[in-house]
Amino acid sequence: MSDQSPVDSAEPALRPPAGRTAAVVPAAGKGVRLGPGTPKALRELGGTPMLVHAVRALARSRAVALVVVVAPPDATDSVRAMLDGFPLPGATELAVVAGGATRQESVRLGLQALPPEVDVVLVHDAARPLVPVDTVDAVVAAVRAGAPAVVPALPVTDTVKQIAEDPHRPAGAPEPVAATPERALLRAVQTPQGFDRATLTEAHERITGAGEGATDCAGMVERLGRPVVLVPGHEEAFKVTRPLDLVLAEAVLARRRATDGF
Repeated sequence: MSDQSPVDSAEPALRPPAGRTAAVVPAAGKGVRLGPGTPKALRELGGTPMLVHAVRALARSRAVALVVVVAPPDATDSVRAMLDGFPLPGATELAVVAGGATRQESVRLGLQALPPEVDVVLVHDAARPLVPVDTVDAVVAAVRAGAPAVVPALPVTDTVKQIAEDPHRPAGAPEPVAATPERALLRAVQTPQGFDRATLTEAHERITGAGEGATDCAGMVERLGRPVVLVPGHEEAFKVTRPLDLVLAEAVLARRRATDGF
């Protein structure tokens, strides 16, 4: 007769299946710093709109089941038609919803459009069209491992100066330096930022955006008092904000196409 206890012989308990991961891409802004004309997310990069590159970058991750694009309220149909002309890799689903007057409002509207089974949410800038899939996967993995908020980031290479606040100082006037932060302790953040859905939803319900908080969901989670962790970002996940950034993005895309068949 075996002396093995029932506990020893029992089958290990099955873990409940993980939910789905979705990405919200706010793309309702004008992007005026890139110059007049087409909204920034619809500017072409290598003959393809930046928004398409950004959505495809997310869809290349096998972890991302759904991408929700938040479009200008008067352009949802045209954005959807444009995206339908560029099929996504894999089985990733795509939805387009109307955005709001601010980035924070657009993210909130994107969150509201997610199906209930989604438990991990990425928020990604449409103006970061070249983020590598490894970065996307690393963010999702860190959230799945238990972090409520995860941000890809790079060390800051330039010395940074903090200026003295003066709301009455004329534009272009000399700015007095108040402090020089320790560069080794600074990081430049990127996207996609990843979140436990309940945490991000709570942040949008409780935090009123102002200043940088309105453009950084992780900053909103910080204001809840919840931990935010960083994972390594990538130099090619830079934000296309000014005309020179577009030149750099074209060069990166050309190199990828020449070497990787991208």
